[in-house]
Amino acid sequence: MTADAVAFWCLAVVLVGSALAVVLTKNLFHAVLWLALALTGTAGVFLLLDAEFIAAVQLLLYAGGIVTIVVFAIVVTERLVGERISQTSRRIAGGAVVAGGVLALILNAVRGQVFPAARPEMVGDLTRTVGETVMTRFVLAFELLAVLMLAALMGAIYFARPDD
Repeated sequence: MTADAVAFWCLAVVLVGSALAVVLTKNLFHAVLWLALALTGTAGVFLLLDAEFIAAVQLLLYAGGIVTIVVFAIVVTERLVGERISQTSRRIAGGAVVAGGVLALILNAVRGQVFPAARPEMVGDLTRTVGETVMTRFVLAFELLAVLMLAALMGAIYFARPDD
């Protein structure tokens, strides 16, 4: 077994374990910390696939930004409510059945496929190509996303202001 395969299986165990912990833990703050570990493990998988740019975006945007926002929301909500917030997994059996069905479908689709023994080599600088594509071909979508994020920020400021 190669080092890449060992690293992948180690990351797979971390990902599955942390994803289960997100769903099964009662403490909402701990669930967010497990989510941060799952998102960081996903960045590790991207690094194994030689997708450094996507791994960096995964770490900065999701594991850093989104988890910070969720932790802030939990802290503010607990302060407003005045008690510790916990989560309950009420329909865990139904979720397990659906997850098992999706896993069976995926395994059925993958079973008959022939996969190459080695990955094809990446030519050129992928990060530069992504940057040039975003700033030329998809610049309108990029700018519209910036306007949408600005509108969301303004809405958050409006709702966070104190009542007079």
